[in-house]
Amino acid sequence: MEQQVARFLEQLETERGFSNNTISAYRNDLRQFLSFMESGRVIQSWQELGEGQLTSYVLHLREREYARSTIARKVAAVKSFCHFLVREGVLRADPSDNLASPRVDKFAPKAISEESVRLLLAKPEELGTPEAMRDKAMLETLYATGMRVSELTALDVADFDLAQSEIICGKRPDRERRIPVCDTAVHALTKYLTEGRPHLRGAANVSALFLNHRGNRLTRQGFWLILKAYADACGIADITPHTIRHSFAVHKLANGSEIRDIQQIMGHMSLSTTQVYQQVIGKDGRDPSIANHDGLDKDGVLVEELERVRERPSTTD
Repeated sequence: MEQQVARFLEQLETERGFSNNTISAYRNDLRQFLSFMESGRVIQSWQELGEGQLTSYVLHLREREYARSTIARKVAAVKSFCHFLVREGVLRADPSDNLASPRVDKFAPKAISEESVRLLLAKPEELGTPEAMRDKAMLETLYATGMRVSELTALDVADFDLAQSEIICGKRPDRERRIPVCDTAVHALTKYLTEGRPHLRGAANVSALFLNHRGNRLTRQGFWLILKAYADACGIADITPHTIRHSFAVHKLANGSEIRDIQQIMGHMSLSTTQVYQQVIGKDGRDPSIANHDGLDKDGVLVEELERVRERPSTTD
């Protein structure tokens, strides 16, 4: 049974071009599904899988008090796997056809105000270190492009086209996109590449654009810790890297950008995904739900927090 799961995951990568993070989520969800089916000897082969076993699994998830959104994701993974088993001829009929997913409340993106973004982007300038130049370049790039944090940390030096003021993002034939970068972000990237990155360990031997203090590619977790340190110093609460992506979209739409341009820049396959951001734009073109900063600037906290980030184990770099 594990072999079919492995083949399904391989197909997601080679034929459908899913990202590593998406495949990892599928792997974890299907591992749990397989464990449930094997633990009580519910079935001994996928040929025995039917609607009753699937219903039992959903009830099991509900009994464990998972959030509705989590159950919906796990059910979606199981349904995709069932479709695969039918295509492969393992199952003659799809037992998941009538399997209902829990209703999930409509997603409402959370953004921060443009003033909060301005404070956040300016904060690294107070330090003037090579790491701060890197942080400034990362924050400017993230907000200027609306890219995902996984795309940001996957960037190589060669992906920054200074002559065209563009960044190559995605790196898959069907997903690659060239994103124009504003002058402010170009300046921050150029300064980092010329004055900051050469002083970081591993700069001469690593192709990664953004390096951690060990000279390796900075990870998503590492960036999140850095972002949180700057946000705390600015008095901005409950921020994640995706908050910056949401803010990019909301601010662009509020300032008159075309929604299809935003869709292309953000790499959304469906326009409906981008249209979600219009929910939070008021009739006057402003976002009434954007959280403003509280005006606090916590002197001395930033350096201390960033030092803590650097002292964390390598798994969070």
